[in-house]
Amino acid sequence: MKTLEGKVAIVTGGASGIGRATALLFAREGARVVVADIDAAGADATVAQIVAETGDATAVAVRADVSDPEDCRRVVGAAVETFGGLHVLFNNAGIIRRTTALDLDVDEWDRVMAVNVRSVFLMCKHAIPAMSQGGSIVNTGSGWGLKGGGNAISYCASKAAVVNMTRALAIDHAKAGIRVNSVNPGDTDTPMLRDEARQLGEDWAAFKSDAADRPMGRAGTPDEIAQAVLFLASDAASYITGSALVVDGGGLA
Repeated sequence: MKTLEGKVAIVTGGASGIGRATALLFAREGARVVVADIDAAGADATVAQIVAETGDATAVAVRADVSDPEDCRRVVGAAVETFGGLHVLFNNAGIIRRTTALDLDVDEWDRVMAVNVRSVFLMCKHAIPAMSQGGSIVNTGSGWGLKGGGNAISYCASKAAVVNMTRALAIDHAKAGIRVNSVNPGDTDTPMLRDEARQLGEDWAAFKSDAADRPMGRAGTPDEIAQAVLFLASDAASYITGSALVVDGGGLA
C-alpha cells in the first residue's frame, strides 16, 4: 500500500519549489491533493502534472491568499467537498525579504508575518475541525527559525514563530489524534532562493556556491525536503508531534 493511500491532503504554496515537489510526492503516494497558491497558473500547472502522472480526480487547484480567513476557509472546504475529508495539511506558503530592521518598511514586515505566520494559524483554525479522524499537520519553518541569520529580520522572526506555534498546536490537539510538526530546511534550490539572490543584488552562481557551505557541500533540492514532509505526514511518524525536523545537509550542526 502507498504511504498516503486514501488520504486527503492540502498543500499551501503548492505552485512551485518545495510545495510543488511535496504535492507531487503526496499524490504519488496515494493522496488526493488540494494545491493552494496565490499563483493560480502555477497551482494549475502542479495539478496538471499530478493528473498526468496519477490520473483524473486526484488533485484540484485553489487560488488563495492564505493570509485571508475566507480564502483559508475555501481551501479547506474544497478538500471536504471535493474529496470527502481532510487528513494532512502542509502549511508551506511563505515569502522572504532580505533586509535589516533599518531598511525594512513596516508594510513589508506585516506582509511577511501575514504570509508566513498568520496563514499557519488560519489554515489550522479551519483545517483542524475537518480532521474528524485525526491527522497530521506539517508547517514549514526554517533553519533560520532555530538560529539567527543576516539581512532577514522579518523572515527569521516569522519562522521562529512558526516553530513555536507548531509546539503549541501539538500540545493543544494531541488528544484529538492530530500531530503537528515543523520541517526546517536549509538553503534549498527553489525560486525563493533565486529571489533572495536578486534581492541582495548577488550573482546567482556565487550565491548558490555560498549556500553550499555546509558539511554535505551543496544546497538541498525540493524533492529532498518533500521526503521529510512525507515522513512527518505519514503513519511512520505516528509517535512524533511537536518536533522541529532539520533538513539542511548539516548546516545547523
